[in-house]
Amino acid sequence: MVKKLKDKLQGNNFLLMITIVLFIALYIVGIAVFGEKNFGKPQVFFNLFINNAGLIVTAVGMTMVLITGGIDISIGSVIGFTCMLLAWMMEKKGMSATASIIIVLLIGTLFGLVQGILVAYFKIQPFIVTLAGMFFARGLTAMVSTEMISITNESFLKMANAKIYLPILGTMNKKGHLVYPYIYPSVIIAIVVLVIIFIVLKFTAFGRAVYAVGGNEQSALLMGLNVKRTKLKVYVLNGFLAALGGFVFCLNSCGGFVEQARGFEMDAIASAVIGGTLLTGGVGNVIGSLFGVLIKGTIESIITFQGTLSSWWTKIAIAALLCFFIIFQSIFAKLKAKKAA
Repeated sequence: MVKKLKDKLQGNNFLLMITIVLFIALYIVGIAVFGEKNFGKPQVFFNLFINNAGLIVTAVGMTMVLITGGIDISIGSVIGFTCMLLAWMMEKKGMSATASIIIVLLIGTLFGLVQGILVAYFKIQPFIVTLAGMFFARGLTAMVSTEMISITNESFLKMANAKIYLPILGTMNKKGHLVYPYIYPSVIIAIVVLVIIFIVLKFTAFGRAVYAVGGNEQSALLMGLNVKRTKLKVYVLNGFLAALGGFVFCLNSCGGFVEQARGFEMDAIASAVIGGTLLTGGVGNVIGSLFGVLIKGTIESIITFQGTLSSWWTKIAIAALLCFFIIFQSIFAKLKAKKAA
């Protein structure tokens, strides 16, 4: 029994367990300190998903890229471009919401395809490729419009504002009415993406190939895996998820502007790393990335409920956690290498 537990807590499972425990601890602290301000209400918890649905989608894509040993710092700009293009097509060109969404998803996929070809087949460093992609996408955003465009399309706003009430965890309001917590379609999209990618990585040949490539490319080649094709598929899928994350992000913002989602890629990377994904590749889990996002959201909620602290304290807290997890991962990797020797 002890041996089985020990085996389960090794590797990524151990890193994932630390992340989950940290999230629970932070949330309990929030309830203990701000319970009188209703921090413990179910809606506060579901707001973590509502406010970070776009980040969940992009963190899932980033997790796959990091597992292969790569990185993508262009997704923030891709999200900004997606939001601006959606707003421009619907408001300036009078296009339907459905057509606009399909176009931006195709563009995001194409963007991922180009970056994937450069990384996988031309063997250019992922950081350089995606750095160029970051500037390129942000430049395209400014070319579409340098001014903010608010979305007034009825179909899009209907989708963005559609509350989905959950028939559980109802609480009494001040008027004595039973109120149930709610979510938006953006949360449904994020959860569906999370579940699909989790299944793909855990139970398919492609998922096993992703881990193998990130663990050791030479070994993957000796196993007969097509390393280049695997990397290409990951970047294409990540490009699609970046555009989808941009659409989900836009459901919250309902508009586009040049500086939108700046630095969003760093939030995605931080969420994945805090969730147990190794920057060296080969180890990662999208469930861990989800909890990494929830940790960020919980810190933001605590700062909001506190009322006097600057929102920049979220960045400081995430930076401290990121440093802690990177140092911990380094120690973990050395212990693992020592054990293997």
